[in-house]
Amino acid sequence: MTEQEYNIQIDYIFNRFPSFQKVGASAYKPGIESVKTLVEQLGNPHGKFRSVHIAGTNGKGSTSHMIAAALASKGLKVGLFTSPHLIDFRERIKTSTADGTFVMLPKDFVYNFIKDNRQRFEELNVSFFEITTAMAFCWFAQSKVDIAVIECGLGGRLDSTNIITPLLSVITNIGLDHCALLGDTTEKIAAEKAGIIKPGVPAVIGEASGVAQIFRNKAQAEGSSIYFAEDSDFEQFEETLRKMDLGGACQRRNLRTVLCSLSILNPLISSIFPHSGDSSAAPVEKPVCKTIASEELSAIENAAKTTGLHGRWEILSREPFMVCDTGHNPHGFALLGRQIRTEYEKWRGKHPGARLLMIFGVMADKDLDTIIDYLPVDAEYIFVSPGTPRAMKAKALEDKMVELGFKSFRKPEYNGRGIEFDSEGRIAVVLSQYRETMRDDDFVFIGGSTFVVAEVLESFEAGKSV
Repeated sequence: MTEQEYNIQIDYIFNRFPSFQKVGASAYKPGIESVKTLVEQLGNPHGKFRSVHIAGTNGKGSTSHMIAAALASKGLKVGLFTSPHLIDFRERIKTSTADGTFVMLPKDFVYNFIKDNRQRFEELNVSFFEITTAMAFCWFAQSKVDIAVIECGLGGRLDSTNIITPLLSVITNIGLDHCALLGDTTEKIAAEKAGIIKPGVPAVIGEASGVAQIFRNKAQAEGSSIYFAEDSDFEQFEETLRKMDLGGACQRRNLRTVLCSLSILNPLISSIFPHSGDSSAAPVEKPVCKTIASEELSAIENAAKTTGLHGRWEILSREPFMVCDTGHNPHGFALLGRQIRTEYEKWRGKHPGARLLMIFGVMADKDLDTIIDYLPVDAEYIFVSPGTPRAMKAKALEDKMVELGFKSFRKPEYNGRGIEFDSEGRIAVVLSQYRETMRDDDFVFIGGSTFVVAEVLESFEAGKSV
């Protein structure tokens, strides 16, 4: 297999079966019948390993990576399936190694899986995400993982991943996102995500989000124990939070969800894998003031490094201070907006006169009005448009936000150097132009979309950074 042959197969599934990441709602295929048929033809690989299932509006990725890192620290071989990817498609599917770090699945497996199943994909008319889900399950089965952490794509009830019966179901939180697909109220969205709660399988709810009764009703109907992480108290919480390499104000909530989940999982895992802990441990009914093992806490503290997770309040430069975050909906920006303001004020305390700059882009299918109130109005904005058909054009975004009272740094009268920033908002070009006007005391936030962060990280990885 050559690199060119590999790229042909990857291009095939991206073009023949467009992903939600690429084209948005038109790629969404609700329902699990097609993926059930596909995995049956592949030998039902998801029945060959244990799993943890994670849904929610925000925090799924961070929560999944932290739980996976903690499980790997117990000597288990762990699979990790998340989405979307930022740079490399294979970021979606990882397995742990003997030292607890995670590696992407090899290119030759991806190549052969796609090549050998092309006819099957077309006959079943499966979606990109169904293909990816089946690929992950097959790789985890072939790798003989003990347990896999599986992140939902959209929703839960009709998500392709919902064919598994996990040891634990986790729902991080509920907010308004993908409303056209999942419902236009938190109650409707909660009902969809509650669909991952399985008969007799315990469920952890990270944040009640004002819809706790919906989760209670579903758990009762399924005969499942339910735990609300907000009711939990862990002795090592603040110290662990302080040491974590995953940044962002949202991690306080995510960490509580993770610790609560582990307090439920650990006794279950110990009874299945005696080498992983105390086999005499019994399931808890209410995880209050529980103590998590030190090796698990250490793994959580280093989760970004060991699993390779990027884009969560990730610091790219210290002078100027540049940080990126993949937050992109109102539930996420409610926290993110406050964090930008708080961290900028701290920075300005040490650097009087520091500028607050926002390199900012959004998807055209997102309701910009729902996050406007959380954005700093006194910042200066450089509007960008990542290279995807879903992106809002930089000029359209600029016109709308300037009309609402936001300042465009692209205009020469604002940036002070007479530089007319790229009107198309091409991210690599904008970063290069910013280099001409940057100051060491700038505070720069980059985000608004996963795609913006992905292209920025790719630029930094390629050595094109400021």
